[in-house]
Order: sequence, then structure tokens, then C-alpha cells
Amino acid sequence: MRNLVLSVIGDDRPGLVSALADAVAGQGGNWESSQLARLAGKFAGIVVVAVPQERADDLIAAVTGLAGLLEVQVHPGGGAAVPTEAWRALTIEVLGNDRPGIVHELSAALSRSGASIEKLTTGTRQAPMAGGTLFEARLDVLVPPGTEGATIRADLERIAGELLVDLDIDG
Repeated sequence: MRNLVLSVIGDDRPGLVSALADAVAGQGGNWESSQLARLAGKFAGIVVVAVPQERADDLIAAVTGLAGLLEVQVHPGGGAAVPTEAWRALTIEVLGNDRPGIVHELSAALSRSGASIEKLTTGTRQAPMAGGTLFEARLDVLVPPGTEGATIRADLERIAGELLVDLDIDG
């Protein structure tokens, strides 16, 4: 079996996932994992599929042939993964007034510590009482062995104070 990573984007409308799933299944592919969402009127995401090696080219042709519905880029799966078995998981939640730089500051701090962001979900919403826009984020992070959790926590709390956002770290 060969793993392929599909990045997809298109104007949001009903039937996009079904069309992609039909193209994958029609070539003997197995939809293994995905993250898909509607963002700013677009439907976008990433999908990992496995396909028999001899059917890979046909699957690629089928999914890239969805022009008009979805733009699909195909990337080879695999590659050298970071061994994360001994890494410690953290969940970080952020909430505060929206402003430029929040993701930049948090991700830079995590990068400096050697942590790996496994999943990042962000969004904005209207503040219920005060007006304005709130920014919220959830980061699922893996911290390498030997990295002090207290150091990461202190760095993130310092940044949260500068950015005036609430921070909750679990793990």
C-alpha cells in the first residue's frame, strides 16, 4: 500500500466530501484520516489515503480530476517522522481579544522549546458583553523528553500576559 496526502480546497457546497470519497473508493483507496473545515466560504482540508501501489496513478488522476469541485494537490506520504513515543502531551487553550500576532508569539515560543504542534484549531467570535472580537485557539502539543514543562509554561504565561489573553495549559 502507498500512502498519499491530499490537500483539498474548493468553494463550499454540498457533496464535496462525497465526490472526493467516491474518487478515492473508486480506485480501491482507503480514507485513513482527515481534517476538513469550512473557512471563509471555502471548504479546505487534508486527507491521508492508502492505495495499492499499482492503483496509485489512477487514484491521483481521479482526485485531481475533480476540477470545478475541488482543487486537489497530491503529496507522497511517509517520510521521517519524529519519534514521539516518550514525548509528553500538552493541551493549550487561549482566549482573548483578537489582535495580530497571537499565533506567531505562541508558536515561536513552542518552537524555541523544541515542542511539536500536532494540531492547531483557531477561530474568532463576537464578545458577548463587551463587544469586539474574541480570538480562541486550541493547540495539541508534544514536548520532547528532557524539556522542562515549567519553562514552557512560564514562557507561555509571560506571552499571554503581554498579549492580554487567558491561557489554560493541561498536561
